[in-house]
Amino acid sequence: MRYLIVTPTERECRNMIKALEGRSGLNNTYSVVRTGVGKALAAASTAQALVRANGEIDRVAVIGYAASTLDRERGEIVAPRVARYHDCRVPSDFVPELTEPYPLLGHDDAVVWTGDAFVNGEMITEIKTRFGVASGLFDMEATAVCQAAELFGQIPVVVVKMVSDVPEAGDTECSYDDFVNSHTDFGVFIDYLEKLK
Repeated sequence: MRYLIVTPTERECRNMIKALEGRSGLNNTYSVVRTGVGKALAAASTAQALVRANGEIDRVAVIGYAASTLDRERGEIVAPRVARYHDCRVPSDFVPELTEPYPLLGHDDAVVWTGDAFVNGEMITEIKTRFGVASGLFDMEATAVCQAAELFGQIPVVVVKMVSDVPEAGDTECSYDDFVNSHTDFGVFIDYLEKLK
């Protein structure tokens, strides 16, 4: 399987490349690209990487850190089954590509919610109320990557995230930074992708 691994930040990209450099005998081949943070950069960078790959990609993997609701622990690895936007406030009949869920290849009964903001506890409470959900992960790229992959021939997407912060428990940007700086071994992501059928 030929994977395009997209990582939003320089730290995530560096950690992923380092983990791959230390491995041999892998079943899959991996190309790693840093997309930048946010929906627009994620979609544009993913599309650019897919154009450069000239059809030589079987799957896209979105790898990195994510905030979570209270039901998950910091450091937990989660591979959601669905990606959705949380910050689109348009009627679903008008713009379904912004409001409908995107299926993912992950095994966990979870949704990764994408929006252009670093979420806090108050925002998570509002999102849970608005969508009638109890839990989820939050990032700023996954659903936009799904849209880009769909445009390039319905390329399947897997999202694998490490829970970096739980804003409802009082975690902040500082908590996130402290966690990210001390959790740099991305070998767990390679392990997941190597076993994914």
